[in-house]
Amino acid sequence: MVTITLPDGSQRSFEQPVTVHELAASIGPGLAKAALAGKVDGKLVDTSHVIAADAVVEIVTDRHPDALEVLRHSTAHLLAQAVQRLFPGAQVTIGPVIDNGFYYDFSYERPFTADDLPRIEEEMQRIVKEALPVTRTVKPRDEAVAFFRGIGEEYKARIIEDIPAGEALSLYSQGEFTDLCRGPHVPGTDRLRAFKLMKVAGAYWRGDHHNEMLSRIYGTAWLNDKDLKAYLLQLEEADKRDHRKLARQLGLFHQQEEAPGMVFWHPRGWALWQQVEQYMRRVYRESGYQEVRCPQILDVTLWKKSGHWDNYKDNMFFTESEKRDYALKPMNCPGHVQVFNHGLHSYRDLPIRYGEFGSCHRNEPSGALHGIMRVRAFTQDDGHVFCTDGQVEAEVTAFHRQALKVYETFGFTDIEVKIALRPESRLGDDATWDRAEAALRAALSACGVAWTELPGEGAFYGPKIEYHLKDAIGRAWQLGTMQVDFMMPQRLGAEYVDEHSSRRHPVMLHRAIVGSMERFIGILLEHHAGALPPWLAPVQAVLLNITDAQAPYIDALGKAFANQGFRVETDLRNEKIGYKIREHTLQKVPYLLVAGDREKEQGTIAVRTRSGEDLGVMTPAEFERRLREECVRP
Repeated sequence: MVTITLPDGSQRSFEQPVTVHELAASIGPGLAKAALAGKVDGKLVDTSHVIAADAVVEIVTDRHPDALEVLRHSTAHLLAQAVQRLFPGAQVTIGPVIDNGFYYDFSYERPFTADDLPRIEEEMQRIVKEALPVTRTVKPRDEAVAFFRGIGEEYKARIIEDIPAGEALSLYSQGEFTDLCRGPHVPGTDRLRAFKLMKVAGAYWRGDHHNEMLSRIYGTAWLNDKDLKAYLLQLEEADKRDHRKLARQLGLFHQQEEAPGMVFWHPRGWALWQQVEQYMRRVYRESGYQEVRCPQILDVTLWKKSGHWDNYKDNMFFTESEKRDYALKPMNCPGHVQVFNHGLHSYRDLPIRYGEFGSCHRNEPSGALHGIMRVRAFTQDDGHVFCTDGQVEAEVTAFHRQALKVYETFGFTDIEVKIALRPESRLGDDATWDRAEAALRAALSACGVAWTELPGEGAFYGPKIEYHLKDAIGRAWQLGTMQVDFMMPQRLGAEYVDEHSSRRHPVMLHRAIVGSMERFIGILLEHHAGALPPWLAPVQAVLLNITDAQAPYIDALGKAFANQGFRVETDLRNEKIGYKIREHTLQKVPYLLVAGDREKEQGTIAVRTRSGEDLGVMTPAEFERRLREECVRP
């Protein structure tokens, strides 16, 4: 007898083992037809999977949160089959699911190009119409190696040879195509309808630049055509908002080959940076943080003590002087512990909060660099709180409320909270991690916040709360973090004197709200499509004359506004006013202030917005009040 418990708590009993498909059919023919896969005791499986013992089972249909993963995984196989039909001799390597889609790497006599994609996509559609059943078989490792070598799949055979001997491996077949895969997959190719191939790229075999170059084909797959079209529209909008294009258009920053992953900030870009930094500086000051500054380079012995050497050295830059080895800091936390250690603290001093706009360097792979979203040199709004166990909940709660207020100020209101839990490679024992994870859950519960959990995604020294913000076109960005760390204070000898005159290690809370300043500014630019609110805009207003006769008046107004602390520019060029207005509108300057003879005589200005709205004629004092009100932040 096999008893199966369904998500609603109801149970079904069967005299003998039953497949997921048979279970779905027993519930209803409509469910059997809609089933894409199953979930048995939390593990995704094919609909052909046999349930031989009591289990909790979900039927995965297109409404299930795991449906997209199964569809995209299966569409990767659809791509590989189409490629091998069209290009005999092409070998498949790996084809994983990625955010919003999938890719597959191929070895072929020539690189694939964008011109190949329409033809491959047409073949994929033909295979869908063939409605080929997808079947799973299991082979011993050595037999699987022989099988793939026998069909000319040398790369696949090499992958399998790295798997321990004696392992049984699952193979999936659809028509003439067979691939090594853990699965699960949809029951048949006819279940794959909404997909599109996006681009081709080069990729080294196993990610090693010493190996041969392969052709990588990227694709996207969705549950239906409506979702696919919405995603493609989002991509089109994202391309318009690309921060790199906006940076060129608005004259904010540039990057160049001589400094890969680093940023050259131009005057307007640095003005934007300063608005973000000074606002965050005020937030932290009002929250009881003391600003510190620590060295960029520290002896590697400190990084070994902190645990970064064992867990992070591959991402660090190193240098040497007088036969001593140093590392550029990838993080600020060890330096802040040194500040804490420089003196003896009582429990009455805690919590102690340090903040630093700390410059860090991380040796990111060149292929992972992306504008200012992924760089090698960056600055964090970093901070650390040294406190007692009993103060953790209050500190995390206060940080949470502070973070939400900041995000709202910058224009983000759709926020998801997650807790990243212990990774496989970590410091400390399970009991310590239990305490740390429980502290974060308790703090979020105290705030009345719903959250999701991310097993295995915490930092090596502690779990963390993550804040995921959705931008104006629905993309999610992970920004702020709050991490509980019981390990680093102990490893670096941080102590305070408790109420019983005993030495104890404090709890260390690692926190950041915007995270990397570079990345956050990139996100801001894309969220606002470059049209930043007046309080953030590098240039808040441009004053324009119609003829040379108004030049002295405009020049004097510009200086007066600048003396009031506003970021203004004057454009006194001998150009037609329509040309100048169009140019500054494209620069996304919030306000355009125009003066002709009448405005000069009356001591006024004609006010336009970057959207083309005519706000009429104002006195300089009236406009000043308007701009000042718009620059008041929550």
